[in-house]
Amino acid sequence: MSMIGAKTGEEPGFLTPRVWIPFMVTSLIWGSTWFVIRDQLGTVPTTWSVTYRFIVAAIGMFILALVLRQPLKIDRPMVGWTMLLGLLQFGINFNFVYTAEHYVTSGLVAVVFALLIVPNALLAKYWLGRPISGAFKLGSLIASLGVGLLMLQEYRAAPVDGADVLLGLSLVLCAVATASVSNVLQVTPRIARFPTITILAWSMLWGSIGNSVFAFVTAGPPIVDMRPGYIGGVLYLSIVGTVITFPLYFRLIRDIGPGKAAYTGVVIPVVAMLLSTIFEGYVWSTLALAGSALAMLGLVVAMQAPKPDR
Repeated sequence: MSMIGAKTGEEPGFLTPRVWIPFMVTSLIWGSTWFVIRDQLGTVPTTWSVTYRFIVAAIGMFILALVLRQPLKIDRPMVGWTMLLGLLQFGINFNFVYTAEHYVTSGLVAVVFALLIVPNALLAKYWLGRPISGAFKLGSLIASLGVGLLMLQEYRAAPVDGADVLLGLSLVLCAVATASVSNVLQVTPRIARFPTITILAWSMLWGSIGNSVFAFVTAGPPIVDMRPGYIGGVLYLSIVGTVITFPLYFRLIRDIGPGKAAYTGVVIPVVAMLLSTIFEGYVWSTLALAGSALAMLGLVVAMQAPKPDR
């Protein structure tokens, strides 16, 4: 039996507070981070912006662990595992995401990241033995159609040429792959024996160290943009977009599985478009409306709790 089943027993339904509250909080916050990331791309090299984010986030996560009295001591095997998680989730993944936004719009990046539901579900099945229910398959098919319409909408609206779109999409797909491996790895029995916040604190520490080395090698000495908007953006992405959300998201993975937890990525583009409507005057097209409706319908179908064995 997998560690997930051993710890949580029967999978909670989506409408239980321990599922829908962290799900919606994570979706709402991450739906806003795409706009903030866009402002981070300018004077400061991408690699250093990623580094600053996770240095602050690592400090915040260790403070959170102390406040919540979570154990910080890990054994030697876990040092290696947290290094791997930090490299994948907080190093390679985010460097791909930030770099992708140089070539395609943040909206398109957010939409493509919704495809995380597919590799997460497949890896959970083959690594953890977690079954893929019929409702999840149907919901994912419906949601994928919606994501496809949103991708088409963003592509048509993007003021970039075909080569930039191809490069940007390739970078996002690489980010999706590394994020998915990290998502599923952290709920394997050998890693899940430690509390989520403990794992995240150490992973972010190793990730920030790796990012620092990579940034120095590829971009030279640190460069800092002293604009209040840039500094505020780093703090928002670090504290709100990382320290608050990742413990909630990783807890969701343990409770409802990597596939269903990744449905936050389906909601996030819709949240981003709603925020853009409020603050940027975004006008909804027929494609955007149809894509959003299908994505939300897919979410409702896929999140049906599995029926207990009789």
